Amino acid sequence: MTSSSAGTVHLAVYDTFADWETGYATAHLTQNGYTVRTVGLSREPVTTMGGLRVQPDLALDELRPQDSALLILTGASGWDTGETLAPFARAARTFLDAGVPVAAICGATAGLAREGLLDYRAHTSAVSFYLAATGYAGGERYVEVDAVTDPGADGTGRLITAGPTEPVAFAREVFALLGVYDAKKLDAWYRLFHDSDASAYEVLQGE
Repeated sequence: MTSSSAGTVHLAVYDTFADWETGYATAHLTQNGYTVRTVGLSREPVTTMGGLRVQPDLALDELRPQDSALLILTGASGWDTGETLAPFARAARTFLDAGVPVAAICGATAGLAREGLLDYRAHTSAVSFYLAATGYAGGERYVEVDAVTDPGADGTGRLITAGPTEPVAFAREVFALLGVYDAKKLDAWYRLFHDSDASAYEVLQGE
């Protein structure tokens, strides 16, 4: 699979974004032919929660759903301390309305809840009461799982959500959605990186 055939995945970056939450997803997408491009509020550098300096590839106002296979939103302190990151939640709405999927983990799920994007979609997060504190109307659609993909309806895009301790399950859902691995290899990938099952390595190598 080449980058031109696989397409481009956009990763939102902002100050204090939780860099460990998407490491599995972005690394293995890149290894399987995807191009990962970072998107900031502007093109000014940001600093991750881990202290890494990231120069965004493009600004949010340059991002178009038709140029993307997926938009990924990570956790960050800004999701719970004001409206700074609200433009990313609005961008998620634009993507979903255009039929392009979105994947959100940790605090980004609260941002989507405040935007009303979880009111009618199956979703998860850190814990149910974290999202309940946003005042959203989707509590009945909360699912107690490590990560979940809502299939979308009426032409809207699929939505992945996960809690902050589930970067491997989050990546699994991303790979399933994009068809990165077939079912057998996806199960092996998850067993290898989540369960440290060394026997799964041979399956991934096609043996």
